Amino acid sequence: MARKQNKPKDRLAEEKPREEAQPKEPPKEKETTVEFLSSLAAVLVTGLFIITFVVQAFEIPSASMENALLIGDHVFVNRIQFAPKTSWLGPLLPYRDPKFRDVVVFLSPAEPGLYVVKRIIGLPGDRIHLRDGVVYRNGVALDEPYVYRDDDPPEVRAREVYRNNFPAVSPTEDPNVYPNWIVDLPSYIHGDDIVVPPGHYFGMGDHRHVSLDSRYWGFIPRENIIGRPMFIYWSFQTPEDQYRKTDWSDRLLFLGKVVFHFFDETRWRRTLQFVR
Repeated sequence: MARKQNKPKDRLAEEKPREEAQPKEPPKEKETTVEFLSSLAAVLVTGLFIITFVVQAFEIPSASMENALLIGDHVFVNRIQFAPKTSWLGPLLPYRDPKFRDVVVFLSPAEPGLYVVKRIIGLPGDRIHLRDGVVYRNGVALDEPYVYRDDDPPEVRAREVYRNNFPAVSPTEDPNVYPNWIVDLPSYIHGDDIVVPPGHYFGMGDHRHVSLDSRYWGFIPRENIIGRPMFIYWSFQTPEDQYRKTDWSDRLLFLGKVVFHFFDETRWRRTLQFVR
């Protein structure tokens, strides 16, 4: 009896398809020193452009803007927003004029080269006066929740007559008023108010009892305004008189303090806090 022979299986069906050989990637060339330096230069130029024309870092040296800004707060300032408009970029960038209650950084009209930060209280054409420390803008008393007020005894408040009753009291009553403002102030008074001229602003600090502001040196010219503080990127506990210590020895001592007390004297809760 003939045996039944099994047919050979189709070997091609059992074999797995062979993967096509992939071309080998050429080895990556190492970056040359010239290419590295070129990339580094591009990064530095870009960073320099941003720091110069877009944002700028400032340190708050005084208590005149407490509690919005404290001594030792380091802020980034938006330099674009209040910049003069240009014909070719104007429609693309968010240019605008300062608004009522904006916090602004500007060059002091009284001390050349000094950067100052205040809050805009009066716009061009506004009528401003103070009575017993209350600010009246165009005849309406302002509600100012951002103002930091000291609990001074009556005898101290009696010495603050000019500061709290501006411009009804003569500027000669306060030794902190700048001489040029003593001469110019009467020409801007109409009735009980001072009228902000075109192209200028009236600025005040939030800590009214210590702030030397437009009551003491006059209006802020529009062209002096640098920008608006955006947020605090670092805050360190700093003595009130630190900005007056300009000697190298004093600066090195403070730098050593920052190095040794960076973690325990940094105000971490203020980091990345927006300025309002």
